Amino acid sequence: MSTAGFDSITIGHTNTATGQREHEVEMPRFGLGVWQMSEGGECRNAVQHAISSGYRLIDTARSYANETETGAAIRDSGVAREEIFVVTKLRQPHATSYEAALEHCRSSLDMLGLDCIDLYLVHAPPEDIDARAGVWKGMEECLARGWARSIGVSNYGAHHLDDMRAYAKILPAVNQVELHPWNQRPALRAAIEAIGAKVMAYSPLARGHKVGCSNLVKIAESVGCTPAQAAIKWVYDTGAITIPKSSNPGRIDENIASLKVDLGGTKSIFNSMEEAYVSGWNPTAEP
Repeated sequence: MSTAGFDSITIGHTNTATGQREHEVEMPRFGLGVWQMSEGGECRNAVQHAISSGYRLIDTARSYANETETGAAIRDSGVAREEIFVVTKLRQPHATSYEAALEHCRSSLDMLGLDCIDLYLVHAPPEDIDARAGVWKGMEECLARGWARSIGVSNYGAHHLDDMRAYAKILPAVNQVELHPWNQRPALRAAIEAIGAKVMAYSPLARGHKVGCSNLVKIAESVGCTPAQAAIKWVYDTGAITIPKSSNPGRIDENIASLKVDLGGTKSIFNSMEEAYVSGWNPTAEP
């Protein structure tokens, strides 16, 4: 898989019975998030521009209401399907049962117009605790049927991941969570790694809430980049799969250019920025 000058990572599933790794696939470590791109043509244009600029990872979700445009942009890109890694998610209100997981995976495939999802995630822990085992069994079946090449979760806390050991045949390949310099989540990152999963980071700019942070501005000035690039590169340098969101062509290009930024000598000031700041919802804290 082409990675347009940035790293790829191998994700896979740990079998809870044997401890062995299964269903390993390679994915880029940097991509485009398309949350809040619901105006006609916005997502399609953003994905097309991103792919033309070298992006090979696109992260969408049923709840974003843009799977159809995402799929159309991928098909129209002229880039071979196997070169583009597509992530989508089972919406939390849809995560109610084994059957629902299968039904909505098929619906996402139909909307995307694709034969297979590269990574299919449960968008947040199902609200009905008793439904969680059945939903994950459905996710495992999506993998077994070849509808998804890998499966994972999003917005799961350490306790949710620990609970999965009791009902999962295979553990998630990925947990996608909010991660940025103001919410560095070392304990959760360690818990993700402990189950053999990889961290996937959304909102590396805290939804833009912290882009004017004085410490971030100082860092950016010292290394010769924009504040947004400094924050994105910090997330990337943690080893996380990083998916900044933008539909602005200039920002899409600026974001990918952040991978060239060298943050050497800035570790202590980044460490001082931690404040457990949550910019959006936080299902990781739910029961």
